[in-house]
Amino acid sequence: MITFDPEELESELEEIREEMNEPDFWDNTEVAKKKSKLANRKEERLKTYRGMGEELDDIEVLYALAEEEENDSELEDLKARIEELAERMNSFQLELFMDGEFDDKNCYVGINAGAGGTDAQDWAEMLLRMYSRWLERKGFSYQSLGVSEGEEAGVKSATLEVEGEWAYGYLKGEAGVHRLVRISPFDSAGRRHTSFASVNVTPKFEDDVEVELDENDLRIDTFRASGAGGQHVNVTDSAVRITHEPSGVVATCQNERSQHKNKETAMNILRSRLFQLKMEKRAEKIEEIQGELKEIEWGSQIRSYVLHPYQKIKDHRTDVEVGDTDSVLDGEIDPFIQAYLKEG
Repeated sequence: MITFDPEELESELEEIREEMNEPDFWDNTEVAKKKSKLANRKEERLKTYRGMGEELDDIEVLYALAEEEENDSELEDLKARIEELAERMNSFQLELFMDGEFDDKNCYVGINAGAGGTDAQDWAEMLLRMYSRWLERKGFSYQSLGVSEGEEAGVKSATLEVEGEWAYGYLKGEAGVHRLVRISPFDSAGRRHTSFASVNVTPKFEDDVEVELDENDLRIDTFRASGAGGQHVNVTDSAVRITHEPSGVVATCQNERSQHKNKETAMNILRSRLFQLKMEKRAEKIEEIQGELKEIEWGSQIRSYVLHPYQKIKDHRTDVEVGDTDSVLDGEIDPFIQAYLKEG
């Protein structure tokens, strides 16, 4: 069980501050940056905790006065403040579970259609909409770095860049294979189909990540970016796809008109994904990790979305089940995210 002790946190923060005041603190820049970042995180956490405490004290005083004066309008306003505070407290509790080194970073979310042809591509597009709706509700900013559209419907792949507090921490548990069971809208016989799509979530690293890349290991392809059609179609080969051949990791960007900018962004995505793989504790080499991912890619789903013959969405790691499939596909995925964080 996660516990929060503000006095202990204050003590830890004071220790780090004392270290930061030492004259040789910045001699080791890498360690110093990590310590400084940790201090900022602890300081922000204390500030948030104390702010919620002050808000609760204010509400209690004002609520007592409003009851005494039988001020119904004020009571209604205070109820709204209570609900808002409860939401902040819930978010704060979840953040206590985010103790990973990269949980507070921005991130990339990649979606790839798997087995199932047009149905799988349509499923990938449904997932893209689901995550986009969730990001909008939670107040995260995001942009599409590229979408490879399916021949008939849906998308083959898509990449989102997500920015906001604890973006990676919230979304990391969404990585894995997602399985859809439904009556296919593309089957004239009305048969039930099972489709798969994979989601990968990678923390976004800026200048604080060092990954050595041999240009001989990279295959760089340029192609025409897909668009909305008509005048919006980019008629130049500005989109860039970079493949790191030893590991098979692929990064794509097509949101800029400039091929140079797309290449730069794709390289950042590639470095972030390779660094994430390098940091994995399950294996010592990138090749081993990537090989393991390929073996399980379409074999073991983390979540099943069943729309026929009954309606239920189940996360196979936490056993959380939701019957309102429409709301989940419209972005209401908090029950799954929260359960994963609390059990992780």
